[in-house]
Amino acid sequence: MKQIQFEYIDDASLRQELNRIDKWKLNHRVSSMLFHVFADNLEAEKIRHVCSLIEFALPEALYSGCTTSGNVMDGRLNMSHITITCTIFDDPDTKVEVVQMPLTEETEPMVSSQIKQMVEERPWVKAIEMLVTIRGLSMTKFCEDLSEINEDIKLFGGGAFSDDLNEVSSFVFSSGHDCSEHAVVFTLFGGDRLSVYSEWVTGWRPLGRKLKITKADHAVLQELDNKPAYDIYYKYLNIRNDEEFFKHTLEFPFIYEHNGIDILRAPTACNEDGSLVMTADIEEGVEAYMAYGDPWTILEQVNETGLKLSRFEPQSIFLYSCAARRTFWGNEGSNRETSPFQDIAPTSGFYTSGEFMRTGKNLNQHNVTLLVTAMREGPLTGNMHNFRIKDHSLDGQASLVNRLANFVHAATEELESTIAMLELSSITDGLTKLYNRTEIQHRITAANTRYSESPDSVKAPSLIMLDIDDFKKVNDTYGHHEGDVVIRRISDIMREQCAAVSGDISIGRWGGEEFMILVPSADKDTVKNLAESLREAFKKEVFEVSGNHTVSVGVTTALPGEHVDVFCMRADDALYEAKGSGKDRVVIK
Repeated sequence: MKQIQFEYIDDASLRQELNRIDKWKLNHRVSSMLFHVFADNLEAEKIRHVCSLIEFALPEALYSGCTTSGNVMDGRLNMSHITITCTIFDDPDTKVEVVQMPLTEETEPMVSSQIKQMVEERPWVKAIEMLVTIRGLSMTKFCEDLSEINEDIKLFGGGAFSDDLNEVSSFVFSSGHDCSEHAVVFTLFGGDRLSVYSEWVTGWRPLGRKLKITKADHAVLQELDNKPAYDIYYKYLNIRNDEEFFKHTLEFPFIYEHNGIDILRAPTACNEDGSLVMTADIEEGVEAYMAYGDPWTILEQVNETGLKLSRFEPQSIFLYSCAARRTFWGNEGSNRETSPFQDIAPTSGFYTSGEFMRTGKNLNQHNVTLLVTAMREGPLTGNMHNFRIKDHSLDGQASLVNRLANFVHAATEELESTIAMLELSSITDGLTKLYNRTEIQHRITAANTRYSESPDSVKAPSLIMLDIDDFKKVNDTYGHHEGDVVIRRISDIMREQCAAVSGDISIGRWGGEEFMILVPSADKDTVKNLAESLREAFKKEVFEVSGNHTVSVGVTTALPGEHVDVFCMRADDALYEAKGSGKDRVVIK
């Protein structure tokens, strides 16, 4: 495999490069030839002209391409408006095929069905590249449908863009097809001796507190924590809802878990009602953070990826990097994370509006991500190139950003710790560290509601109510300090005994020396035995100051359709009966 890269300057220089390729292939074995044409502008006529020159000079070659937010050549950002990469496959078994299809919300099911059928009919396919126009289109269903393709097949690619980040238009094109603003170009790669490897790099870290998506409609994110989603950008970053919104928010995406991995997702627009337009569906109930770029984390992840890639021994590398990363680093700084790959193998690519990569079975759409795909024909040779990021120092703006990132990360960790402590203190009792009455009551109500709504599929919850017998005498005789010692010890005993039975049991301090235990899904015998073991364990406990003590226990199980107040009252009645019949016993109602 050989990769030849060059920029379009004028027709004469392009013809010269194409003639050089034509002469080279006369003396070498060539099975397939693929040109990638990337243009960082929307000059369709110039792109058509360049493609026609390729077709004329090398009619047997295939080409695919798209408009971009910048092109990568020899691992570095190239400032020419059009760059061209010719990948020559020399193994006779390698096959390459290019297919372009119109892609809209209406045609998506047909496109997905057709490409899946094509792959089934071509058992040689090992990898599929996608160049796709995505602005104004949710890619969720498209990714889900393509995930049904045999999971052994690599899926990767990027979204077309423009040099103007606020420009909605972009297009893709390929052999035999014109430029289209609503299309996808699939390039199918395969062959017994072709190997493909993909990795992705983020380096963006959570910023601030966790946010809950409380209202969403497919790809429209409406509310975060019951407030308009836009508020988070205006309140914390002073980003206004104007024509520059997309450009200013691109570096501050949301990060949340999707298909088992962390996904970065940036909004493309903000509606008048404060809702955000995304390029993929987002579900209500998902917890997300705003994210920010950390230069050292980015370079560390690039280094890890490069070391893995070097062991693969690639012969060509393709980069699909989000335009936000170029904005983040600046034009020259962006080479910090891309140019090291050139030391392993010829590296080309473009800056995207979105990145696509399969992880496991699932094809995921990413934002603000660097996707690296490598190819090799033939087996490993042991001739591995060393990978390292040459300059670990950061200067200028990158240094400032790095120091601010460290500050933000430390402040965020402290904030999260404080919030977690406040959340915990709001639902726990200070003395026992058990749930307080409000929280245990909330849990009892929720369990009772689940059972009432689905009595045939959900086990009936049970309650165990305990009261320390004659506890007033402990306080009056030995003082409140000893009373606290007794209460803390019975709390520990309840934790120990309940943990031995099940991890989903909730324990709360009901008031004073009274405690309530919610057992959400155990049978009646298990609950009865737990109650007895609690009584016996506490009775055996000998306190250095006050000696032995006992508890009375009431136990009950919810009935179908029963109001939660009645449920709790029955536990209280059982406890009252245990007290009235001699104490130190368990009564079940």
